[in-house]
Amino acid sequence: MKFSDVTLGCICDYSGQVRGKGFLATNTDKMVKNGIGLAPTNLMITSFGDIVDSPWGSVGELLMMPDPETEVVVETGEDMPDEHFMLCDLDNLDGTPWNCCPRHWLRRGLETLESEFGFKLFAAFEHEFHYSGAPMRLGNAYNLDAMRLQDGFIQRLMHALAANDIEPQMAMPEFGPQQFEVTNKPAFGLKAADRAVRLREITRAIARAHDAKATFAPVMAEGGVGNGVHVHFSLCRADGTPASYDPNAKYGLGKDLGHFVAGVLASVDSFIAMTAASNISYERLQPHRWSASYNNLADRDREACLRICPLPRLPHSNPEKSFNVEFRAADATANPYLVLGALVWAGIDGLRNKTPVPEATTSDPDAMSQSQRQKCGLKRLPTSLPQALDLMAASNKVKSWMGEEFHGAYIMNKCSEIKLLEGLDASEQIKRYTECF
Repeated sequence: MKFSDVTLGCICDYSGQVRGKGFLATNTDKMVKNGIGLAPTNLMITSFGDIVDSPWGSVGELLMMPDPETEVVVETGEDMPDEHFMLCDLDNLDGTPWNCCPRHWLRRGLETLESEFGFKLFAAFEHEFHYSGAPMRLGNAYNLDAMRLQDGFIQRLMHALAANDIEPQMAMPEFGPQQFEVTNKPAFGLKAADRAVRLREITRAIARAHDAKATFAPVMAEGGVGNGVHVHFSLCRADGTPASYDPNAKYGLGKDLGHFVAGVLASVDSFIAMTAASNISYERLQPHRWSASYNNLADRDREACLRICPLPRLPHSNPEKSFNVEFRAADATANPYLVLGALVWAGIDGLRNKTPVPEATTSDPDAMSQSQRQKCGLKRLPTSLPQALDLMAASNKVKSWMGEEFHGAYIMNKCSEIKLLEGLDASEQIKRYTECF
């Protein structure tokens, strides 16, 4: 043991930041059993570290309950202590789930999906980020030389992810200068969101061990290449067998996944404040930015809100196992539990109502006339966080998923963040988010 071994019990809060409290590792069993005290208003800390408004004020007490299955240990080198943390649920003092806990909210949705329809969600988050330790060199997009010039950061990151059971799949230089992407294998339900939180923090830890910084902010500069989070998902039966692909259906989209997808598209404008959760997120969500800007479904189109992913046609491939849909209107300013929770609850709504799957677009929605878009049921996604929050606040559907207290607290937190940006131009806002994320 190089130093006193301190473990942090952590939560991912409404702002998408991971915050926690440390304890000696020798006390882990006690903390797992008895929890760690936390004021509810801690969830109202904004991305920038301020508390503006809170529905709870100084009143109340919660228990952070560490989950040993989320434990992370990152070896940082001989001269630094290893990083050690666990993710926590938020419970009331009697051990019941707190109504406003993002992790519990996702869990409730997943349990509802399985109890009502017999389905599990199989999902994975893809993350793009900027690594300051890579050179700002022309021509590095997807370039082999970009891998040579990052001094082992990616190799060390993949090792750390594998050591923490995150099952990394790919890491690559991305399109922008200093931009990379890392992906991992899908997992069932809650574990998929846990992996997303853990992956981001492990990436940051490895970057700092290289005296550099990994930045997940959705935009690095006005008009520049942004960092998205893409969520791949499919449905499986309770026994884990795939339940999404139908070779006889249009696009291969099975009936039940079709209803699920239709529910997401019907509600995305009302919940997008939870998936694109910052003022600068909407700089990315514009036409012709390789990101989502309309509530469309498309086959193999990386500007769709929901992309039907291509299937390999190789003789040994199994389309039933690999079929999935990708949600592209998210970024890392969002809490992964809220991202996946919003998709799950919207999908449940689609299954309950047997919402018919819309026709996939085959052309650019932005190039269509307004009447053509209306005929196809296409709506422009919100173009700002205030607009997205107004739609969320007005949505009784989203409120019914979350409960009034949770719904109101989240909106209050995001409105507080907006207040802290008043009077700042776009470049200064981007600078603040790149510092925090």
